[in-house]
Amino acid sequence: MQESSQNKTIRLINTLGSLIQKHRKEQGKTMYAISAEVSMSKSTWREAEIGACKDIKFTTLWKIAEGLDIPLATLVDELNQKLGDNFSLSDIK
Repeated sequence: MQESSQNKTIRLINTLGSLIQKHRKEQGKTMYAISAEVSMSKSTWREAEIGACKDIKFTTLWKIAEGLDIPLATLVDELNQKLGDNFSLSDIK
């Protein structure tokens, strides 16, 4: 059975959140400290990290990568590795 687009989006957001959390914890930083460093509200950071957001803006993702002190491309590459090369949000047949 094929996974629905909504379920794929949820999986993408949750996987991204776990990667964000992993990098933050590796640096020994709190959500409060790291979000303050990039001028982002703690609640926005938290929502991204726990997968509570419905979607995430590119600019927010860029700020998160800056806060984690990693290139955005690295975060995207890690996300792609976790989700697999065949992962797609489009259901084109």
